[in-house]
Amino acid sequence: MAFIRKVRTKSGATAVQVARYVGGRQEIVKHIGSAHTDVELGMLLERARAWLEPDQQALDLGVTPQIPVETPLVNGQSALLEPAPEPAKVDAPGRTESTGSVLLRQVLTDVYDQLGFGIVDDAVFRDLVIARIVEPGSKLDAGRVLQDLGADPPSYATIKRHLGQVITGKYRDRIAEQCFAYAAETGGLSLLLYDVTTLYFEAEKEDDLRKVGFSKERRVDPQIVVGLLVDRTGFPLEIGCYEGNSAETHTIVPIVRQFQARHDLDGVEMIVAADAGMLSAANLAALDRAGLKFIVGSRVTKAPGDLASHFHWNGTVFTDGQIIDTITPRHGRSVVNTTRKRAEPVWDRAAHPNAWRAVWQYSRSRAARDEKTLNAQEARARAVVDGDTAVKSTRFVTVTAKGRRLDTASLERARMRVGLKGYVTNLPVSLMDPGEIIGKYHELWHVEQSFRMSKTDLRARPIFHRTRDAIEAHLTVVFAALAVSRVVQERSGLAIGKVVKLLRPLRSATIAINGTRHTFPPQVDADRQALLGRISGSEFTH
Repeated sequence: MAFIRKVRTKSGATAVQVARYVGGRQEIVKHIGSAHTDVELGMLLERARAWLEPDQQALDLGVTPQIPVETPLVNGQSALLEPAPEPAKVDAPGRTESTGSVLLRQVLTDVYDQLGFGIVDDAVFRDLVIARIVEPGSKLDAGRVLQDLGADPPSYATIKRHLGQVITGKYRDRIAEQCFAYAAETGGLSLLLYDVTTLYFEAEKEDDLRKVGFSKERRVDPQIVVGLLVDRTGFPLEIGCYEGNSAETHTIVPIVRQFQARHDLDGVEMIVAADAGMLSAANLAALDRAGLKFIVGSRVTKAPGDLASHFHWNGTVFTDGQIIDTITPRHGRSVVNTTRKRAEPVWDRAAHPNAWRAVWQYSRSRAARDEKTLNAQEARARAVVDGDTAVKSTRFVTVTAKGRRLDTASLERARMRVGLKGYVTNLPVSLMDPGEIIGKYHELWHVEQSFRMSKTDLRARPIFHRTRDAIEAHLTVVFAALAVSRVVQERSGLAIGKVVKLLRPLRSATIAINGTRHTFPPQVDADRQALLGRISGSEFTH
Protein backbone atom coordinates (compact mmCIF):
# COMPACT_ATOMS: atom_id res chain seq x y z
CA MET A 1 0.00 0.00 0.00
CA ALA A 2 1.39 3.39 -1.01
CA PHE A 3 1.52 6.21 1.51
CA ILE A 4 2.78 9.80 1.80
CA ARG A 5 5.84 10.63 3.80
CA LYS A 6 7.58 13.87 4.75
CA VAL A 7 11.38 13.94 5.03
CA ARG A 8 13.56 16.81 6.20
CA THR A 9 16.31 17.59 3.67
CA LYS A 10 19.80 18.93 4.34
CA SER A 11 18.75 22.40 3.16
CA GLY A 12 16.04 22.55 5.81
CA ALA A 13 13.17 22.00 3.38
CA THR A 14 10.59 19.27 3.80
CA ALA A 15 10.41 16.77 0.95
CA VAL A 16 7.04 15.21 0.18
CA GLN A 17 7.23 11.74 -1.34
CA VAL A 18 4.94 8.85 -2.12
CA ALA A 19 6.44 5.55 -0.86
CA ARG A 20 5.46 1.94 -0.28
CA TYR A 21 6.78 -1.10 1.66
CA VAL A 22 8.49 -3.76 -0.42
CA GLY A 23 9.92 -6.75 1.49
CA GLY A 24 9.79 -4.81 4.74
CA ARG A 25 11.73 -1.89 3.32
CA GLN A 26 10.49 1.49 2.08
CA GLU A 27 10.68 2.23 -1.63
CA ILE A 28 10.12 5.74 -3.05
CA VAL A 29 7.49 5.63 -5.74
CA LYS A 30 7.19 9.38 -6.54
CA HIS A 31 9.02 12.48 -5.35
CA ILE A 32 6.38 15.26 -5.26
CA GLY A 33 8.60 18.22 -4.30
CA SER A 34 10.19 20.18 -1.47
CA ALA A 35 8.42 22.78 0.67
CA HIS A 36 9.89 25.71 2.60
CA THR A 37 6.66 27.01 4.15
CA ASP A 38 3.56 25.50 5.68
CA VAL A 39 1.49 26.69 2.75
CA GLU A 40 3.82 25.07 0.20
CA LEU A 41 3.79 21.91 2.27
CA GLY A 42 0.01 21.85 2.24
CA MET A 43 -0.04 22.28 -1.53
CA LEU A 44 2.45 19.45 -2.03
CA LEU A 45 0.45 17.16 0.26
CA GLU A 46 -2.67 17.97 -1.76
CA ARG A 47 -0.79 17.11 -4.95
CA ALA A 48 0.43 13.85 -3.44
CA ARG A 49 -3.12 12.86 -2.50
CA ALA A 50 -4.29 13.64 -6.02
CA TRP A 51 -1.48 11.46 -7.39
CA LEU A 52 -2.39 8.62 -5.06
CA GLU A 53 -6.09 8.69 -5.86
CA PRO A 54 -6.56 10.30 -9.29
CA ASP A 55 -10.13 9.15 -9.59
CA GLN A 56 -11.34 10.52 -6.24
CA GLN A 57 -13.01 13.94 -6.19
CA ALA A 58 -12.20 14.94 -2.62
CA LEU A 59 -14.06 18.24 -2.84
CA ASP A 60 -17.33 16.80 -4.07
CA LEU A 61 -18.59 15.56 -0.70
CA GLY A 62 -16.32 17.56 1.53
CA VAL A 63 -14.96 14.32 3.04
CA THR A 64 -11.22 14.05 3.60
CA PRO A 65 -9.71 10.55 3.32
CA GLN A 66 -7.56 9.23 6.14
CA ILE A 67 -4.07 9.07 4.68
CA PRO A 68 -1.04 8.03 6.68
CA VAL A 69 1.62 10.69 6.68
CA GLU A 70 5.16 10.11 7.86
CA THR A 71 6.78 12.51 10.31
CA PRO A 72 9.88 14.50 9.35
CA LEU A 73 13.41 13.67 10.38
CA VAL A 74 14.21 14.14 14.03
CA ASN A 75 17.83 15.00 14.85
CA GLY A 76 18.87 13.70 11.46
CA GLN A 77 17.21 10.30 12.00
CA SER A 78 14.24 9.21 9.97
CA ALA A 79 11.12 8.59 12.01
CA LEU A 80 10.58 5.54 9.82
CA LEU A 81 13.38 3.79 11.70
CA GLU A 82 11.48 4.04 14.96
CA PRO A 83 9.99 0.74 16.09
CA ALA A 84 6.40 2.11 16.22
CA PRO A 85 5.24 4.72 13.67
CA GLU A 86 3.25 7.71 14.90
CA PRO A 87 -0.53 7.76 14.36
CA ALA A 88 -1.67 8.93 10.94
CA LYS A 89 -2.42 12.65 10.48
CA VAL A 90 -5.31 14.12 8.48
CA ASP A 91 -4.50 16.98 6.08
CA ALA A 92 -7.56 18.97 4.99
CA PRO A 93 -7.88 19.66 1.26
CA GLY A 94 -7.10 23.20 0.08
CA ARG A 95 -10.02 25.45 -0.79
CA THR A 96 -10.14 28.68 -2.79
CA GLU A 97 -11.69 31.33 -0.58
CA SER A 98 -11.65 34.20 -3.06
CA THR A 99 -10.13 35.54 -6.27
CA GLY A 100 -9.44 39.13 -7.25
CA SER A 101 -7.76 41.34 -9.85
CA VAL A 102 -5.05 42.28 -7.37
CA LEU A 103 -2.45 43.04 -10.04
CA LEU A 104 -4.70 45.60 -11.73
CA ARG A 105 -5.40 47.30 -8.42
CA GLN A 106 -1.71 47.24 -7.51
CA VAL A 107 -0.52 48.83 -10.76
CA LEU A 108 -3.16 51.59 -10.56
CA THR A 109 -2.25 52.20 -6.93
CA ASP A 110 1.41 52.51 -7.96
CA VAL A 111 0.55 55.25 -10.48
CA TYR A 112 -1.70 56.98 -7.94
CA ASP A 113 1.17 57.04 -5.43
CA GLN A 114 3.73 58.09 -8.05
CA LEU A 115 1.59 61.13 -8.84
CA GLY A 116 1.78 62.06 -5.17
CA PHE A 117 -1.96 61.72 -4.56
CA GLY A 118 -1.20 59.88 -1.35
CA ILE A 119 -0.74 63.34 0.13
CA VAL A 120 -4.46 63.34 0.95
CA ASP A 121 -3.86 60.28 3.18
CA ASP A 122 -7.28 58.75 2.52
CA ALA A 123 -7.37 55.10 1.46
CA VAL A 124 -11.13 55.21 0.84
CA PHE A 125 -10.77 58.13 -1.57
CA ARG A 126 -7.94 56.28 -3.34
CA ASP A 127 -10.08 53.17 -3.67
CA LEU A 128 -12.98 55.21 -5.08
CA VAL A 129 -10.63 56.67 -7.70
CA ILE A 130 -9.36 53.21 -8.68
CA ALA A 131 -12.88 51.74 -8.75
CA ARG A 132 -14.01 54.55 -11.10
CA ILE A 133 -11.14 53.76 -13.48
CA VAL A 134 -11.86 50.02 -13.53
CA GLU A 135 -15.67 50.04 -13.63
CA PRO A 136 -17.45 53.35 -13.02
CA GLY A 137 -20.68 53.21 -11.10
CA SER A 138 -22.56 54.50 -8.10
CA LYS A 139 -21.25 54.67 -4.54
CA LEU A 140 -23.12 51.44 -3.76
CA ASP A 141 -21.54 49.72 -6.76
CA ALA A 142 -18.03 50.81 -5.80
CA GLY A 143 -17.93 48.22 -3.00
CA ARG A 144 -18.57 45.37 -5.45
CA VAL A 145 -15.84 46.61 -7.79
CA LEU A 146 -13.32 46.95 -4.97
CA GLN A 147 -14.11 43.45 -3.71
CA ASP A 148 -13.51 42.13 -7.23
CA LEU A 149 -10.12 43.88 -7.13
CA GLY A 150 -9.20 41.97 -3.97
CA ALA A 151 -9.70 44.88 -1.57
CA ASP A 152 -11.78 45.07 1.58
CA PRO A 153 -14.63 47.33 0.45
CA PRO A 154 -15.73 50.17 2.75
CA SER A 155 -19.35 50.38 3.79
CA TYR A 156 -21.76 52.77 2.11
CA ALA A 157 -21.80 54.95 5.24
CA THR A 158 -17.98 55.10 5.21
CA ILE A 159 -17.94 56.12 1.55
CA LYS A 160 -20.41 58.95 2.22
CA ARG A 161 -18.37 60.15 5.19
CA HIS A 162 -15.15 60.21 3.19
CA LEU A 163 -16.78 62.03 0.28
CA GLY A 164 -17.66 64.72 2.80
CA GLN A 165 -14.01 64.88 3.79
CA VAL A 166 -13.09 65.57 0.15
CA ILE A 167 -14.57 69.05 0.60
CA THR A 168 -13.55 69.79 4.19
CA GLY A 169 -10.06 68.40 3.58
CA LYS A 170 -9.61 70.42 0.35
CA TYR A 171 -8.58 67.29 -1.54
CA ARG A 172 -8.92 68.93 -4.96
CA ASP A 173 -6.48 71.69 -4.03
CA ARG A 174 -3.86 69.17 -2.94
CA ILE A 175 -4.40 66.92 -5.94
CA ALA A 176 -4.20 69.90 -8.30
CA GLU A 177 -0.86 70.82 -6.72
CA GLN A 178 0.48 67.34 -7.47
CA CYS A 179 -0.87 67.48 -11.02
CA PHE A 180 0.90 70.80 -11.55
CA ALA A 181 4.17 69.36 -10.22
CA TYR A 182 3.88 66.36 -12.55
CA ALA A 183 3.12 68.52 -15.60
CA ALA A 184 5.99 70.88 -14.74
CA GLU A 185 8.38 67.94 -14.46
CA THR A 186 7.27 66.46 -17.80
CA GLY A 187 7.39 69.80 -19.61
CA GLY A 188 3.70 70.08 -20.43
CA LEU A 189 3.05 73.58 -19.04
CA SER A 190 4.23 75.51 -22.11
CA LEU A 191 0.77 75.10 -23.64
CA LEU A 192 -2.52 74.91 -21.75
CA LEU A 193 -5.66 73.59 -23.45
CA TYR A 194 -9.18 74.48 -22.35
CA ASP A 195 -12.63 73.19 -23.19
CA VAL A 196 -16.05 72.85 -21.60
CA THR A 197 -18.73 70.20 -21.52
CA THR A 198 -22.06 69.60 -19.84
CA LEU A 199 -22.97 66.84 -17.37
CA TYR A 200 -26.63 66.10 -16.87
CA PHE A 201 -28.64 64.88 -13.88
CA GLU A 202 -31.54 62.47 -13.83
CA ALA A 203 -33.60 64.94 -11.83
CA GLU A 204 -36.93 66.64 -12.46
CA LYS A 205 -36.34 70.00 -10.79
CA GLU A 206 -33.67 72.65 -11.08
CA ASP A 207 -31.84 74.23 -8.17
CA ASP A 208 -29.18 76.92 -7.72
CA LEU A 209 -26.53 74.84 -9.54
CA ARG A 210 -28.34 72.26 -11.63
CA LYS A 211 -30.16 74.18 -14.32
CA VAL A 212 -31.51 73.50 -17.79
CA GLY A 213 -29.25 75.14 -20.36
CA PHE A 214 -27.68 74.61 -23.74
CA SER A 215 -26.79 70.92 -23.93
CA LYS A 216 -24.31 69.58 -26.46
CA GLU A 217 -26.35 66.36 -26.38
CA ARG A 218 -29.64 68.22 -26.89
CA ARG A 219 -31.00 67.07 -23.54
CA VAL A 220 -33.55 68.94 -21.45
CA ASP A 221 -32.42 67.58 -18.07
CA PRO A 222 -30.91 69.86 -15.42
CA GLN A 223 -27.16 70.04 -15.97
CA ILE A 224 -23.93 71.68 -14.88
CA VAL A 225 -21.22 73.18 -17.08
CA VAL A 226 -17.75 71.74 -16.43
CA GLY A 227 -14.55 73.47 -17.53
CA LEU A 228 -11.33 71.48 -17.84
CA LEU A 229 -7.81 72.88 -18.21
CA VAL A 230 -5.17 70.37 -19.31
CA ASP A 231 -1.55 70.47 -20.41
CA ARG A 232 -0.48 69.84 -23.99
CA THR A 233 -0.71 66.05 -23.51
CA GLY A 234 -4.23 66.14 -22.06
CA PHE A 235 -3.09 65.71 -18.45
CA PRO A 236 -5.61 67.52 -16.18
CA LEU A 237 -4.53 70.63 -14.30
CA GLU A 238 -7.74 72.35 -13.18
CA ILE A 239 -11.45 71.58 -13.16
CA GLY A 240 -14.42 73.71 -12.25
CA CYS A 241 -18.20 73.54 -12.43
CA TYR A 242 -20.74 76.26 -13.12
CA GLU A 243 -24.49 76.65 -13.26
CA GLY A 244 -26.10 74.68 -16.04
CA ASN A 245 -27.29 77.79 -17.88
CA SER A 246 -23.85 79.47 -17.87
CA ALA A 247 -22.44 80.56 -21.22
CA GLU A 248 -19.26 78.76 -22.24
CA THR A 249 -17.50 82.08 -22.76
CA HIS A 250 -17.98 82.92 -19.07
CA THR A 251 -15.98 79.93 -17.83
CA ILE A 252 -12.47 80.15 -19.27
CA VAL A 253 -11.30 83.28 -17.45
CA PRO A 254 -12.33 82.08 -13.94
CA ILE A 255 -10.64 78.71 -14.52
CA VAL A 256 -7.42 80.28 -15.75
CA ARG A 257 -7.36 82.83 -12.93
CA GLN A 258 -7.99 80.06 -10.40
CA PHE A 259 -5.08 78.12 -11.91
CA GLN A 260 -2.78 81.16 -11.78
CA ALA A 261 -3.70 82.01 -8.19
CA ARG A 262 -3.31 78.42 -6.98
CA HIS A 263 0.23 78.15 -8.32
CA ASP A 264 1.28 81.83 -7.99
CA LEU A 265 1.78 82.21 -11.74
CA ASP A 266 0.95 85.90 -12.21
CA GLY A 267 3.30 87.26 -14.83
CA VAL A 268 4.46 83.80 -15.97
CA GLU A 269 4.16 83.42 -19.74
CA MET A 270 1.94 80.55 -20.81
CA ILE A 271 -0.14 79.90 -23.90
CA VAL A 272 -3.81 78.97 -23.58
CA ALA A 273 -5.57 77.38 -26.55
CA ALA A 274 -9.36 77.09 -26.80
CA ASP A 275 -11.94 76.56 -29.51
CA ALA A 276 -14.10 79.21 -31.15
CA GLY A 277 -16.71 78.92 -28.40
CA MET A 278 -14.38 80.94 -26.16
CA LEU A 279 -14.02 83.72 -28.73
CA SER A 280 -15.41 86.88 -27.16
CA ALA A 281 -13.91 90.34 -26.89
CA ALA A 282 -14.13 90.24 -23.08
CA ASN A 283 -12.41 86.85 -22.82
CA LEU A 284 -9.51 87.78 -25.08
CA ALA A 285 -9.00 91.10 -23.31
CA ALA A 286 -9.07 89.39 -19.89
CA LEU A 287 -6.55 86.75 -20.93
CA ASP A 288 -4.30 89.41 -22.39
CA ARG A 289 -4.49 91.50 -19.20
CA ALA A 290 -3.58 88.39 -17.17
CA GLY A 291 -0.32 88.23 -19.11
CA LEU A 292 -1.33 85.05 -20.93
CA LYS A 293 -0.79 84.30 -24.59
CA PHE A 294 -3.80 82.77 -26.29
CA ILE A 295 -4.70 80.91 -29.47
CA VAL A 296 -8.44 80.76 -30.04
CA GLY A 297 -10.35 79.39 -32.99
CA SER A 298 -11.98 82.07 -35.11
CA ARG A 299 -15.50 81.92 -36.48
CA VAL A 300 -15.54 81.35 -40.21
CA THR A 301 -18.03 84.20 -40.59
CA LYS A 302 -15.15 86.60 -39.83
CA ALA A 303 -13.19 85.48 -42.89
CA PRO A 304 -14.60 88.07 -45.37
CA GLY A 305 -13.59 90.95 -43.09
CA ASP A 306 -10.21 89.53 -42.07
CA LEU A 307 -9.36 88.56 -45.65
CA ALA A 308 -10.89 91.58 -47.36
CA SER A 309 -7.59 92.43 -49.03
CA HIS A 310 -7.12 88.90 -50.35
CA PHE A 311 -10.65 88.70 -51.74
CA HIS A 312 -10.22 92.14 -53.35
CA TRP A 313 -6.98 91.32 -55.11
CA ASN A 314 -7.27 87.54 -55.65
CA GLY A 315 -10.99 86.73 -55.52
CA THR A 316 -11.85 83.33 -54.01
CA VAL A 317 -8.73 81.63 -55.38
CA PHE A 318 -6.64 79.78 -52.79
CA THR A 319 -3.97 77.11 -53.05
CA ASP A 320 -4.04 73.98 -50.91
CA GLY A 321 -2.35 74.66 -47.58
CA GLN A 322 -2.11 78.40 -48.19
CA ILE A 323 -1.67 80.45 -44.99
CA ILE A 324 -2.57 84.13 -44.69
CA ASP A 325 -1.22 85.98 -41.67
CA THR A 326 -3.23 89.15 -41.07
CA ILE A 327 -5.18 91.04 -38.37
CA THR A 328 -8.73 90.93 -37.05
CA PRO A 329 -10.68 93.63 -35.15
CA ARG A 330 -10.95 93.30 -31.37
CA HIS A 331 -14.52 94.58 -31.49
CA GLY A 332 -17.22 93.93 -34.03
CA ARG A 333 -17.66 97.59 -34.90
CA SER A 334 -13.97 98.17 -35.61
CA VAL A 335 -12.51 98.17 -39.13
CA VAL A 336 -8.82 97.36 -39.21
CA ASN A 337 -8.26 95.88 -42.67
CA THR A 338 -7.99 97.89 -45.87
CA THR A 339 -8.20 96.84 -49.49
CA ARG A 340 -5.92 99.68 -50.62
CA LYS A 341 -2.85 97.59 -49.85
CA ARG A 342 -2.31 94.19 -51.42
CA ALA A 343 0.09 93.00 -48.73
CA GLU A 344 -1.50 91.78 -45.51
CA PRO A 345 -0.59 93.84 -42.40
CA VAL A 346 1.81 92.31 -39.87
CA TRP A 347 0.23 92.49 -36.41
CA ASP A 348 1.99 94.67 -33.86
CA ARG A 349 0.53 95.44 -30.45
CA ALA A 350 1.54 99.08 -30.54
CA ALA A 351 0.64 99.68 -34.18
CA HIS A 352 -2.69 97.86 -34.00
CA PRO A 353 -4.24 98.57 -30.59
CA ASN A 354 -7.73 97.70 -31.85
CA ALA A 355 -6.77 94.42 -33.49
CA TRP A 356 -5.50 90.93 -32.74
CA ARG A 357 -3.38 88.77 -34.97
CA ALA A 358 -5.37 86.41 -37.21
CA VAL A 359 -4.02 83.39 -39.08
CA TRP A 360 -6.14 81.77 -41.80
CA GLN A 361 -5.42 78.54 -43.64
CA TYR A 362 -7.07 77.02 -46.70
CA SER A 363 -7.38 73.25 -47.09
CA ARG A 364 -8.63 71.55 -50.24
CA SER A 365 -9.93 68.54 -48.30
CA ARG A 366 -11.75 70.83 -45.87
CA ALA A 367 -13.23 72.69 -48.83
CA ALA A 368 -14.59 69.44 -50.25
CA ARG A 369 -16.28 68.64 -46.94
CA ASP A 370 -17.68 72.16 -46.65
CA GLU A 371 -19.04 72.04 -50.22
CA LYS A 372 -20.78 68.74 -49.54
CA THR A 373 -22.41 70.21 -46.42
CA LEU A 374 -23.46 73.38 -48.24
CA ASN A 375 -24.97 71.42 -51.13
CA ALA A 376 -27.07 69.41 -48.68
CA GLN A 377 -28.18 72.59 -46.89
CA GLU A 378 -29.05 74.26 -50.18
CA ALA A 379 -31.12 71.24 -51.22
CA ARG A 380 -33.06 71.37 -47.96
CA ALA A 381 -33.59 75.12 -48.32
CA ARG A 382 -34.94 74.74 -51.88
CA ALA A 383 -37.30 71.99 -50.71
CA VAL A 384 -38.66 74.31 -48.02
CA VAL A 385 -39.04 77.18 -50.49
CA ASP A 386 -40.81 74.91 -52.99
CA GLY A 387 -43.16 73.65 -50.29
CA ASP A 388 -41.96 70.05 -50.54
CA THR A 389 -40.79 70.04 -46.91
CA ALA A 390 -42.50 71.22 -43.74
CA VAL A 391 -41.59 74.74 -42.68
CA LYS A 392 -38.92 74.86 -40.01
CA SER A 393 -35.81 76.80 -39.18
CA THR A 394 -33.61 76.13 -42.19
CA ARG A 395 -30.41 77.83 -43.24
CA PHE A 396 -30.54 79.95 -46.43
CA VAL A 397 -34.33 80.40 -46.25
CA THR A 398 -35.71 83.93 -45.85
CA VAL A 399 -39.33 84.37 -44.80
CA THR A 400 -41.08 87.60 -45.90
CA ALA A 401 -44.65 88.83 -46.20
CA LYS A 402 -44.66 87.51 -49.76
CA GLY A 403 -43.58 84.03 -48.67
CA ARG A 404 -40.36 82.05 -48.53
CA ARG A 405 -37.37 82.55 -50.81
CA LEU A 406 -33.83 81.23 -51.12
CA ASP A 407 -31.25 83.54 -49.54
CA THR A 408 -28.78 83.43 -52.42
CA ALA A 409 -26.58 86.20 -50.97
CA SER A 410 -25.96 84.24 -47.77
CA LEU A 411 -25.33 81.10 -49.81
CA GLU A 412 -22.71 82.87 -51.93
CA ARG A 413 -20.99 84.29 -48.86
CA ALA A 414 -20.85 80.79 -47.39
CA ARG A 415 -19.29 79.43 -50.57
CA MET A 416 -16.59 82.10 -50.35
CA ARG A 417 -15.53 80.69 -46.99
CA VAL A 418 -15.31 76.97 -47.82
CA GLY A 419 -12.02 75.38 -46.87
CA LEU A 420 -10.96 78.21 -44.56
CA LYS A 421 -10.04 77.86 -40.87
CA GLY A 422 -9.04 80.84 -38.73
CA TYR A 423 -7.10 81.35 -35.51
CA VAL A 424 -6.92 84.48 -33.32
CA THR A 425 -3.88 85.10 -31.11
CA ASN A 426 -1.89 87.75 -29.29
CA LEU A 427 1.41 86.05 -30.13
CA PRO A 428 3.48 88.25 -32.46
CA VAL A 429 5.15 86.66 -35.46
CA SER A 430 8.53 87.29 -33.81
CA LEU A 431 7.57 84.74 -31.13
CA MET A 432 5.68 82.20 -33.20
CA ASP A 433 5.25 81.67 -36.91
CA PRO A 434 1.76 80.93 -38.32
CA GLY A 435 2.48 77.24 -38.90
CA GLU A 436 3.28 76.73 -35.24
CA ILE A 437 0.17 78.70 -34.25
CA ILE A 438 -1.95 76.24 -36.23
CA GLY A 439 -0.06 73.24 -34.86
CA LYS A 440 -0.54 74.26 -31.24
CA TYR A 441 -4.23 74.90 -31.73
CA HIS A 442 -4.71 71.46 -33.23
CA GLU A 443 -3.40 69.94 -30.01
CA LEU A 444 -6.85 70.74 -28.59
CA TRP A 445 -7.84 67.19 -29.47
CA HIS A 446 -6.04 66.18 -26.26
CA VAL A 447 -8.53 68.03 -24.07
CA GLU A 448 -11.40 66.71 -26.19
CA GLN A 449 -10.02 63.20 -25.66
CA SER A 450 -9.84 63.82 -21.91
CA PHE A 451 -13.49 64.88 -21.90
CA ARG A 452 -14.44 61.80 -23.91
CA MET A 453 -12.51 59.67 -21.43
CA SER A 454 -14.27 61.25 -18.47
CA LYS A 455 -17.68 60.73 -20.08
CA THR A 456 -17.14 57.21 -21.43
CA ASP A 457 -14.33 55.37 -19.65
CA LEU A 458 -14.91 57.17 -16.33
CA ARG A 459 -18.63 57.82 -16.86
CA ALA A 460 -18.76 61.14 -15.10
CA ARG A 461 -22.39 61.39 -16.27
CA PRO A 462 -25.15 61.16 -15.33
CA ILE A 463 -24.55 62.44 -11.79
CA PHE A 464 -26.83 61.15 -9.05
CA HIS A 465 -25.70 63.59 -6.34
CA ARG A 466 -27.94 66.45 -5.26
CA THR A 467 -25.96 68.92 -3.15
CA ARG A 468 -23.18 71.10 -4.49
CA ASP A 469 -20.61 69.62 -2.08
CA ALA A 470 -21.47 66.08 -3.21
CA ILE A 471 -21.20 67.13 -6.87
CA GLU A 472 -17.83 68.79 -6.25
CA ALA A 473 -16.61 65.67 -4.42
CA HIS A 474 -17.71 63.52 -7.37
CA LEU A 475 -15.82 65.77 -9.80
CA THR A 476 -12.73 65.55 -7.59
CA VAL A 477 -12.82 61.75 -7.82
CA VAL A 478 -13.23 62.01 -11.60
CA PHE A 479 -10.40 64.58 -11.78
CA ALA A 480 -7.98 62.28 -9.92
CA ALA A 481 -9.12 59.25 -11.93
CA LEU A 482 -8.54 61.18 -15.15
CA ALA A 483 -4.98 62.04 -14.08
CA VAL A 484 -4.15 58.41 -13.25
CA SER A 485 -5.76 57.23 -16.50
CA ARG A 486 -3.81 59.72 -18.63
CA VAL A 487 -0.51 58.53 -17.12
CA VAL A 488 -1.47 54.88 -17.70
CA GLN A 489 -2.36 55.64 -21.31
CA GLU A 490 0.83 57.62 -21.91
CA ARG A 491 3.06 54.87 -20.52
CA SER A 492 1.24 51.92 -22.04
CA GLY A 493 0.33 53.39 -25.42
CA LEU A 494 -3.15 51.88 -24.97
CA ALA A 495 -6.56 53.31 -24.09
CA ILE A 496 -7.39 52.95 -20.40
CA GLY A 497 -10.34 50.69 -21.23
CA LYS A 498 -8.02 48.36 -23.16
CA VAL A 499 -5.56 48.23 -20.26
CA VAL A 500 -8.35 47.26 -17.86
CA LYS A 501 -9.56 44.52 -20.23
CA LEU A 502 -6.04 43.09 -20.52
CA LEU A 503 -5.17 43.14 -16.81
CA ARG A 504 -8.47 42.46 -15.06
CA PRO A 505 -8.55 38.74 -16.01
CA LEU A 506 -5.20 38.25 -14.19
CA ARG A 507 -6.73 37.09 -10.92
CA SER A 508 -4.92 36.21 -7.71
CA ALA A 509 -6.37 33.40 -5.60
CA THR A 510 -6.55 33.23 -1.82
CA ILE A 511 -6.38 29.58 -0.72
CA ALA A 512 -7.03 28.21 2.77
CA ILE A 513 -5.14 25.01 3.55
CA ASN A 514 -3.98 23.32 6.74
CA GLY A 515 -5.19 26.22 8.86
CA THR A 516 -3.25 28.85 6.89
CA ARG A 517 -4.21 31.31 4.15
CA HIS A 518 -2.06 32.51 1.33
CA THR A 519 -2.67 34.59 -1.81
CA PHE A 520 -1.10 33.18 -4.95
CA PRO A 521 -0.45 35.50 -7.91
CA PRO A 522 -1.64 34.55 -11.41
CA GLN A 523 0.53 33.30 -14.22
CA VAL A 524 1.43 36.37 -16.31
CA ASP A 525 2.54 36.00 -19.91
CA ALA A 526 5.50 37.98 -21.23
CA ASP A 527 3.42 40.61 -23.07
CA ARG A 528 1.32 41.53 -20.06
CA GLN A 529 4.36 41.40 -17.77
CA ALA A 530 5.96 43.99 -20.05
CA LEU A 531 2.75 46.05 -19.99
CA LEU A 532 2.75 46.01 -16.19
CA GLY A 533 6.36 47.16 -16.20
CA ARG A 534 5.70 50.04 -18.59
CA ILE A 535 2.79 51.31 -16.52
CA SER A 536 4.67 51.07 -13.21
CA GLY A 537 7.68 52.76 -14.74
CA SER A 538 9.99 49.90 -13.74
CA GLU A 539 10.12 46.13 -13.65
CA PHE A 540 6.84 45.05 -12.10
CA THR A 541 7.05 42.47 -9.32
CA HIS A 542 4.21 40.66 -7.64
